[in-house]
Amino acid sequence: MFLNVIDVEATCWVGPPPPGQVNEIIEVGLCVLDLTTLERVERRALLVRPERSAVGAFCTELTGLTPEMVAEGLSFREACETLRREFHADSRHWASWGDYDRKQFQGQCTASRVPYPFSPRHTNAKRVYTEAHGLKKRPGMAQALAHAGLPLDGRHHRGVDDAWNIAALVAGLVRGGHWPG
Repeated sequence: MFLNVIDVEATCWVGPPPPGQVNEIIEVGLCVLDLTTLERVERRALLVRPERSAVGAFCTELTGLTPEMVAEGLSFREACETLRREFHADSRHWASWGDYDRKQFQGQCTASRVPYPFSPRHTNAKRVYTEAHGLKKRPGMAQALAHAGLPLDGRHHRGVDDAWNIAALVAGLVRGGHWPG
């Protein structure tokens, strides 16, 4: 059985979006975790072309994604179709660190009139990690990695690397018997 671990990066600014712009997904990071072997078997970055916003200097500094990189990306519709076709997103259980990714997809799908690509079987890995370890405050992904004694592989706030790291945390939760069936 496989689990899709998703982490999205979206256009962002220091303050509110500039007039006429909205937060849009610019990268879908995906790591496929084999729940039987606990191996991370696939790692993929889907770059997504924004249609109603631009990647500015703050966003590039945070994510490493430049306007030129995302200009070569898929449309949001194509990214959703790729998730369904290549990763069985509409039928496979999936997880993200928190609910931001799920809510961002739901909102953008509604606004763009694109069918939601994911199954309803979503797990908030941050909530499960927090409860499994009896923590009072929900940690960010980097804090959870440090707490678990795991390295942060790659660049934080790059979707493909964050999905890879979240999958390592999920594997630990499965090993410990804390992951919901």
